[in-house]
Amino acid sequence: MLPRSAALSSAVNRLGRMAGAIGQMLAVAEADVRKLRHDPLELFTRMVQPALWLLIFGQVLARTRAMPTGPVGYVAFVAPGILAQSVLFVAIFYGVSLIWERDLGILHKYLVSPAPRYALVLGRALSSGVRGVSQALVVYALAAALGVPLRTTPWDAAGVLSMVMLGSAVFSTFSLLVACLVKTRERFMGIGQVLTMPLFFASNAIYPLSLMPDWLHAFAIVNPLTYQVDALRRLMIEQVPSTFGLVTDFAVQIVALLLLTLLATRLYPRIING
Repeated sequence: MLPRSAALSSAVNRLGRMAGAIGQMLAVAEADVRKLRHDPLELFTRMVQPALWLLIFGQVLARTRAMPTGPVGYVAFVAPGILAQSVLFVAIFYGVSLIWERDLGILHKYLVSPAPRYALVLGRALSSGVRGVSQALVVYALAAALGVPLRTTPWDAAGVLSMVMLGSAVFSTFSLLVACLVKTRERFMGIGQVLTMPLFFASNAIYPLSLMPDWLHAFAIVNPLTYQVDALRRLMIEQVPSTFGLVTDFAVQIVALLLLTLLATRLYPRIING
């Protein structure tokens, strides 16, 4: 058994390493978010897609009255799904920045630094989460303009932002994992295009789970996007309950993020070493 002084010293060292890893994670995230600040046009272009889905797709389908959306109209039902979709579409292509940084030599500097690999991965996930918040602000503004009955309590708003950041972190980490495996921008973009549509349409983003055939329903149940949409729908829209429960929704996102972080941490150096 270690003497008390040795145990205390060991605990202090562990806390120091943890604090250092958190600092390095925040530094990676800050460097990435700084790029967004210097490119405001990117923020504007991100507004176009959710606006088109809500103002055109949502308005047209609302007139059909074909979807069983419960006590709310279709636009209210689909608004959280469009937010989750816009977060997904941005996050899933996040890995291309890893390939770009490798080609410029920036990634080499990160990998030879004393920062643990998981701090580099989580730093990028945090950065992607911050980017996802901008999508939430756009969708909230559009939904309010369309008369959607939004929940506006501080707790609900905090829950929405937390789920947006978690969902963005999950899919951006998955994107980093794909980038580590394919290693070229052309292949990555092709795979990204292939992945986005199945993830989006095999979820409850634009129609209820009850409308799905059994095989699609089974896929939706293991799709993290389904739980993200479920939580956002409960936290954003009045009178809409959660299908799985908020605890389950957040737990699925956290477990998915942890598993993907472990895999991405292990594969991170492969993007350089091959």
